[in-house]
Amino acid sequence: MSQHPTPERYALRQKLTMMVNRYEIRPVDANGAEGPVIAVAQQKRMAFKEQVTFYADEARSQPVFSFKARQRMDLGATYDVFDAAGTPIGWFKKDFGKSLLRSSWHLGTPDGLQAFGTERNQNIAILRRIWEFIPVVGEIPLPFIFHFDFKTADGSVVLTSERRMSLRDRYDITIPKQGNGYQLDWRVGLAMSVALDALQSR
Repeated sequence: MSQHPTPERYALRQKLTMMVNRYEIRPVDANGAEGPVIAVAQQKRMAFKEQVTFYADEARSQPVFSFKARQRMDLGATYDVFDAAGTPIGWFKKDFGKSLLRSSWHLGTPDGLQAFGTERNQNIAILRRIWEFIPVVGEIPLPFIFHFDFKTADGSVVLTSERRMSLRDRYDITIPKQGNGYQLDWRVGLAMSVALDALQSR
């Protein structure tokens, strides 16, 4: 596990420009106050999204974590999550069949934890798909607020991602502590959360 402090809540922001996608992650305390940026990634808009690396600083000199696809341009690709040293710490994969109507993902960690995540509201999931197929309108950013919940086989929630409607897309990320004190590695949870935005159109 990472030695980084592991709060339960994080703020994930995405900023779109003509040339760059930018993601920033900040911890959120019990009072809802955001702390300093702990991870930032910047990516050219037209670049392939098979790999995203997060850094602790704007100079991108100190990696924090990353995720990378095992196969390029594969709708069913598995993505591995790595720590700063390049050691695998988890994985996630889109469930392509179930995602036709409701985006669904699997994630896991080397210690055996596995969870299944899907959009919380099936009606919103269907509306999103209709929106994307409407000519012209489908190019406008989605107006729907959608959320994801990841649960283990026994129903324990290990990760939630809730999208807020704002000029700068924001996601409220929660990585709950379990009754036995176990908590999903924050880097795996946040990599999955970024992928929900960056790879959603896949």
